[in-house]
Amino acid sequence: MLPPSHSSGEPRPVRVPVATYRLQLGRGLTLARVRELVDYFHALGVSDLYLSPIMMARAGSLSGYDVVDPERIDPELGTEEDLRALAEDLAQRGMGLLVDVVPNHMCITDPANRWWYDVLENGQVSAYAGFFDIDWSPPKRELRTKVLLPLLPEQYGRVLENQEIQVRWQDGRFVAAHGPTWLPLSPKSWAAILQPAADATRALLGEEHAEQLELDSILTAIENLPPRTETDPERIKVRQREKEVIRRRVDEQLARSPEVRQEVERSLEGLNGHQGDPTSFDRLEALLADQAYRLSYWRVAADEINYRRFFDVNDLAAIRVERPEVFAAVHEQILRFVERGWVTGLRIDHPDGLLDPEGYLAELQRACRDALARGGLPGADAPFYVVAEKILEHGEHLRASWPASGTTGYEALNLLDGVFVDRANARAFGDLYVRLTDRSPSFTDLVYDCKKLVIKVSMSGEHWVLARRLDRISEQHRWTRDFTLHSLLRALTEIVACFPVYRSYIRPEGGEVDADDRRVIAAAVRAAMRRNPAVSRSIYDFIRGLLLGGEPLPPEVEEQRRELVLRVQQLTGPVMAKGLEDTAFYRTYPLVSLNEVGGSPAAFGAPVEELHAGHRERLARWPDSLVATSTHDTKRAEDVRARLNALSEIPTRWEPAVARWREQNRRHKEMIDDREAPDANEEYLLYQTLVGAWPLVRPDDAEWGTFVGRIQEYMLKALKEAKLNTSWISPYEEWDEATRRFITAVLERRRSDNEFLRDIEVFQRPIAQAGMLTGLSRTVLKLAAPGVPDFYQGTELWDLSLVDPDNRRPVDWDLRRRLLGDEPTSASRERVEELLGTMEDGRIKLHVTSRGLACRLRRRELFARGDYVPLAGWGPREGHLCAFGRVNGDDVVIAAAARFFLRLGAADRRPVGEEVWEDTVLDLGALPCGTYRDVFTGRKVRAVSGDRDWCTLRLAEVFAHLPAALLERVG
Repeated sequence: MLPPSHSSGEPRPVRVPVATYRLQLGRGLTLARVRELVDYFHALGVSDLYLSPIMMARAGSLSGYDVVDPERIDPELGTEEDLRALAEDLAQRGMGLLVDVVPNHMCITDPANRWWYDVLENGQVSAYAGFFDIDWSPPKRELRTKVLLPLLPEQYGRVLENQEIQVRWQDGRFVAAHGPTWLPLSPKSWAAILQPAADATRALLGEEHAEQLELDSILTAIENLPPRTETDPERIKVRQREKEVIRRRVDEQLARSPEVRQEVERSLEGLNGHQGDPTSFDRLEALLADQAYRLSYWRVAADEINYRRFFDVNDLAAIRVERPEVFAAVHEQILRFVERGWVTGLRIDHPDGLLDPEGYLAELQRACRDALARGGLPGADAPFYVVAEKILEHGEHLRASWPASGTTGYEALNLLDGVFVDRANARAFGDLYVRLTDRSPSFTDLVYDCKKLVIKVSMSGEHWVLARRLDRISEQHRWTRDFTLHSLLRALTEIVACFPVYRSYIRPEGGEVDADDRRVIAAAVRAAMRRNPAVSRSIYDFIRGLLLGGEPLPPEVEEQRRELVLRVQQLTGPVMAKGLEDTAFYRTYPLVSLNEVGGSPAAFGAPVEELHAGHRERLARWPDSLVATSTHDTKRAEDVRARLNALSEIPTRWEPAVARWREQNRRHKEMIDDREAPDANEEYLLYQTLVGAWPLVRPDDAEWGTFVGRIQEYMLKALKEAKLNTSWISPYEEWDEATRRFITAVLERRRSDNEFLRDIEVFQRPIAQAGMLTGLSRTVLKLAAPGVPDFYQGTELWDLSLVDPDNRRPVDWDLRRRLLGDEPTSASRERVEELLGTMEDGRIKLHVTSRGLACRLRRRELFARGDYVPLAGWGPREGHLCAFGRVNGDDVVIAAAARFFLRLGAADRRPVGEEVWEDTVLDLGALPCGTYRDVFTGRKVRAVSGDRDWCTLRLAEVFAHLPAALLERVG
């Protein structure tokens, strides 16, 4: 039985994409460059482009998610005029434009973030202090009214006395500079610089000199400036006004008076200290102590940081978009683009980081409707097309109450991949992994351990804040006041580590906690108690009662409880993401293709019935949700995963191959602290990665060098994410370099005795063949599935990229345009035969993608709302089939895809025709008999009724040329 429908009775957005194409913008792919490619995307068959964030990010950003100014387009990407021109070109072709919005964090290490830099300059009295989630009253007395800035490479005192922090006059202000980073100095603290200069100029110019009088007047103005701890609103306004006057006056005097400038420079020279003379830095230390921030070694962030971050990234500070003024400031420009009709859809980055995702989405929908109404555009009475980057764990559903069109498609990705993993070999792969690596922890236990590690190492500061909140609440009732702070901290750690999903969604306004939230919270508490039987149940019952809202509490305590609940929800998500995706996924990998966002190595494949159930649920509840197979955040590109999924068919060939390679490469390992580097687990990851990413065409020496470098960078990232032998926080250089040298040695192709290289090259060929065929089958299923198929840039050809930044390498657009331009206007079996003959060049995938998208465009309503009919096969090869129909009245399309190609003999022959499929048939069930035409080959096949009362299609005919088909009913 399906969960309650989201879409039932609700209006559909005025514009829903037929298919989207994700572009990762940057210096090499600007808005103007995208405009040059519009005709290509239109010819490919996508209906909407889908851009990474376009608002201003830090200089040189590779992702666009490190936004510094949401009020203007990133100048590295283009101008507002470029966006307008792109939007108009798209509109002329009936295409739309989705834009990625980052509502939950900002980059704070770039001075272009004027909100944050104003906070650093003015502290709590900054007009933007409320934009960021800062605890101005932390337990550490020295941090009160200050922001901890953990950006120094080593201990503060050492950095200071190495003269790595220097005060200078820059762009009309005094700043503290550390390398390329500079920080504003509070104008009230400028007296420490200007007073010594004034004393010196007095001796030079005399008391009555105009420049001396001006400098003394400036110092008086600084003395009378209200402090940054001021609370009176009128006095705060005075400070905001007068500090700008002071800044202007100083700038003008320094430009005008060489005497004043000379003495200010001398004052700065003395202030900045002299290396080897520790006391010479006392003035500088006092000046820095007078700021609204405290500079510190970056390692202290986990324990003492007092601003909420995006995950554990110190450079990214969370913003309080739940506040109306922050929401308005963050979205003002994007909404102007909606109002003008330039932007037709939005993708919301990481809504789980928000205080109230549902409330945010509701406010966003309201703002989009208002924008459309202001612009006189259709859609003011309907939802706007919005998808949320929500990662759903197995069995979890997107909340029906969310005013969005669905997710960015990770659950669809894992469903599609699942049917291409041979479930029958789950035990075999688990056993061979133990034999090869001597690792056999339960994945549940591993995730639990990794989440506790993340809490301890990366997020202990946030965790302590919540524990102290718990402690304050417990003190207010005689039944709970004996719970100690440390016991509450330990219990909360266990509950967060046992949370089965990313987060719960209890609303700020309170009310009844819904059944889903009750279930996941209760499950977390039960698991925590089970893991800690010696701890009193009462403390867990207390926390569960607070999270679920038990007995009525006094109003002031109820407010504290509600704030605690909201903050816990904002912690469980980052802990899950860092513990699962960025730690556990890099520690265990019986079959590494399963370690994907939204997936799990414990879920070794899925039956076809599970795919059908997932598709029917999406059609019933979220018919406009994205269906992705690769994204900018996937751990491996879709075609890498397709190859690795093929490995699941051959455990008895895979294990001896790995054992052989280990023996061949043993001589290249190094002993580091009495251990072999890389270790057996890391080496196993390397071999899977090589099989998955091995070039399709033999590269020349330069290309091979690039490939080796990519593998080295990937492996070093993987090892650091695993946090076992090395890490980002504590890099073990000897281990890193030993691993790098190992990879160089095993992939050295100039050595005639490199037996491993010859061996793996031969071994991977049939895997690559099966991977390409799997990629075609998965593309067909994706094109016909309920939802909106989403294509990541470049994946219309084979893409063997690894995790970012590898998957953000430049795309060869000229190649793709040329290949698409060579596509004939009509489909033919001869064309498919030709493309299969040179399958490595990727043209066959482009052919399947473009023909399939053309079919979707022709039959928009069928694919948008048509019924979904699971289909089955009968005969000796029925287990190699995945098929379903889409039906809208008399309009019928059937998607049929083969799978498990190695067992079909793909290594020795093309898995098509009578010899492979024998008398296996596709049972059409309730679908009509008649003639069907394959959109890829143009070939017609006829469904006939046989001994049974229903129609069948012979798979030898359906798969006569290509083991994947999209069949349109004709006549």
